[in-house]
Amino acid sequence: MFSRKKSKELDVENLNEVIILSKKILGILFTISIIALIFLSFNLLKQLNIFTIIKQLLVVISPVFIGIIIAWLFDPLVKFLQRKKFPRVLACILVYVLFLGFLTLLLFLMVPSFVSQIKDFVSTIPSILSEAKGFVSSTLNSFSSGIDMDLSSVKQQIFASLERVGTKLTTNLPNTLLDFGKSIISGGMNVVLGLMIGFYMLYDFDKMNKNLRNMLPKKWHENFDDLGGRINHSLREYVMGVFTVMMLVFISQAICLTLVGLKAPLIFAFFCAITDIIPYFGPYIGAVPAVLVGFTISPFTGVCCIIAIVVVQLLENNFYQPLIMGHAMKLHPVTIMLGLLIFQHFFGIIGMIVATPVIATLKVIFVFVDEKIHVISKLREN
Repeated sequence: MFSRKKSKELDVENLNEVIILSKKILGILFTISIIALIFLSFNLLKQLNIFTIIKQLLVVISPVFIGIIIAWLFDPLVKFLQRKKFPRVLACILVYVLFLGFLTLLLFLMVPSFVSQIKDFVSTIPSILSEAKGFVSSTLNSFSSGIDMDLSSVKQQIFASLERVGTKLTTNLPNTLLDFGKSIISGGMNVVLGLMIGFYMLYDFDKMNKNLRNMLPKKWHENFDDLGGRINHSLREYVMGVFTVMMLVFISQAICLTLVGLKAPLIFAFFCAITDIIPYFGPYIGAVPAVLVGFTISPFTGVCCIIAIVVVQLLENNFYQPLIMGHAMKLHPVTIMLGLLIFQHFFGIIGMIVATPVIATLKVIFVFVDEKIHVISKLREN
């Protein structure tokens, strides 16, 4: 009698684990491939000087660009007033009056305080440098006594560097502010033109959308409306959330830095709020000047500045961002960081500012296309 060997039973559980792991690996490879393709595309465009041409074109048509942004931002408010039986032209005028009034009031309240604090900060630069020298001298003396080494040459080099920094600050800061003021004045015409163009675009915003829609085949109209609605919803949530978080960060940071005794707290709070536009990296960029100036006043003030900035960041991460931003972008942190690195490489600080909304828009478009032609599911089947 010959005994027949029993066939091994198929281990379904292990097979499912292998399949799930393979799908995850394929997903990671697909993501890496997309990132590599985007990076190579950007690199090719940079080599062809396409970005330079685009930059020059944007500078030339900047009033039109400003007008498009204004019309896009204010269109929901105008539509709200229309639902309240306001004629569209009257709604546009009312929105513009409120916007310009708020902007004028903000400048009236903030500019004198900023100018005063800048003057105070410039006048305190010599005393800050003196405090910094004393701090460096005491630190090096304590360190040299502990290791029995003469660090006088190092001290002199640091003092010379501080003197150069102080000279540059006292001489270059007024010139820098003057150049900044000239740039604002020279760019004022573009802003005025942008506001004028924005008003006309706001009045005809629905017609512009319809004209753009009519340029496409009729069978695409439904998809155009759907995709446009998704992108508008995502970007508007992001923009309004960012502005609200910036305002809260500015107010919180100004209060905290004032309490710790930092010179010109409004300036540093404003810088922290501006850099907060950049996700993850922005708060640390904005914190550096305030902490450095705090330590030049005294070690205690420097430590208090660090504590104040940490407190504000905790408020932002645990209250401001979750309550206001929520999950509007629905982007993984790793995706945002990779996008920031790529955009910073090609476009600098401006690239870091626009990276998140651009990536979010691309994701909305990709998800929409995937819903129509099922790219991901086809890749998984293969």
